[in-house]
This record gives sequence, structure tokens and C-alpha cells, in this order.
Amino acid sequence: MSLRLQPVCVRTGRTDADGQLVLADGSLVAVLTRLSDEYGDEAGMWFLEAGFGPLDQPHAPKFADLDEVQDWITHKLADCEMHDNSDGAP
Repeated sequence: MSLRLQPVCVRTGRTDADGQLVLADGSLVAVLTRLSDEYGDEAGMWFLEAGFGPLDQPHAPKFADLDEVQDWITHKLADCEMHDNSDGAP
């Protein structure tokens, strides 16, 4: 699986507009925003603004940096693929 990040401005209605589109093998899987100074200690962290498929989370996580985000996304997508490819045999 190949992940690609594409910088984008995200209109969240807040001051955090620095964003990234995350594509896995050419398909959009997530939209991230970097938290602004108004978030205090969490300023600079990356927030999962929107996740699609297995990345759709009821409680969106925050990440220290983009490497951490990419590791999390890779793990979640790999788990989903492994689950989808299982034949149900014990």
C-alpha cells in the first residue's frame, strides 16, 4: 500500500486551516488538520478531521506528527485488508 499526503487548506470554521489529504493507493482515506495555537498544549498536533472506511472513527484521534498518522493509517488499513481477505476458517 502506498500513502501520499497532499497539503490543502481546510475550512473548518476555526483557525486551524493547515491540512493534509491522505490518499492510499490513489483513493482518499482521510482529511487531517493541524491544531492551531488556540488548542494550547495540543497546538501543532494533527487531528483526524474526517476518515473514510476503516478510518471513520467516532472519537477522532490526535497525533504528534505526520509519521505517527501514517503509521496509524497503515495499521488500520492493513487490519481491514487482512480481515476482508480471511476466509472465515479457524
